[in-house]
Amino acid sequence: MDTSLTNSRSEIHQARRDSTDWSSLKASARLQSLELEGYAVLPGLLGAELLDALREETSKLQTTPVDYSEHQRGCADLEWTDSPRVIQLIALPAMVQFLSGVLGDDLICTSVAYAFSGPGHPGIALHTDAQPYGSKIFGTQASSPCLVRVLYYLDDLTPERSPFKVVPRSHLSLHCDGNPYQRYLSHDEELMVLCPAGSAVIINQHVFHGNYPNFSSEPRRLLAIAYRPAWAGPIAKVPEHEAEQVASLPENVQPFFRSPNTSGVDFDLPNRPEGMRRTAPGIAPSRWQE
Repeated sequence: MDTSLTNSRSEIHQARRDSTDWSSLKASARLQSLELEGYAVLPGLLGAELLDALREETSKLQTTPVDYSEHQRGCADLEWTDSPRVIQLIALPAMVQFLSGVLGDDLICTSVAYAFSGPGHPGIALHTDAQPYGSKIFGTQASSPCLVRVLYYLDDLTPERSPFKVVPRSHLSLHCDGNPYQRYLSHDEELMVLCPAGSAVIINQHVFHGNYPNFSSEPRRLLAIAYRPAWAGPIAKVPEHEAEQVASLPENVQPFFRSPNTSGVDFDLPNRPEGMRRTAPGIAPSRWQE
């Protein structure tokens, strides 16, 4: 088990930084960044009152450390906990509107998790969230061919406070270095992304990403919510949700927890099916300019 720092303090201050003015971008430009670069930032989504409520709720969660550091802790399956503000975040209108435009399909929530990077955290290794054959870490649910993860930051990201890192466009590589099961301690073309508390970073599951060490005296906390389009089911059947649990969720959140085995795959698709369309805005290059 490699427990070394992903980056030294001097490397952090020399790191390339994202300089995009995200607040000035239209939805089409953010879509372009997510599809082309592998990530996008939506700043200022969560107000001060909501941030305080989320911090209070998450402080009550029972977290467990990861295997490589006691300073990186987390809690999974928050949708089934007594965390009403976190649960409502799943259906945040501004995010749902953006993701509906990105994915063009009914959204299914596949996971809701809390992550705590405390002082002394050595940094998360560069990895992808795509596990096309499943894995011990992510299970079969991660085999969905299309998934995005939304990272809601509850603290300001500063260079020394475990900021987000990404290798832009790495999700486009066909090289064996882009094998989604690979992990890297760091990369010479990684990019640091800084944003204030209340912002969200959205990532394509195939992009290599992680975070830097926490050299500060304060924790970096986030909520990670993953969504997939209804068509993109896992490669094998996964456990169904308990009907009573889904019924206990707020009505506006329940639609995100339809069967996790929902899929739109047509295995018997013929070469020339009836009713083929002649237009599809979701794959048109002009979608980035509209």
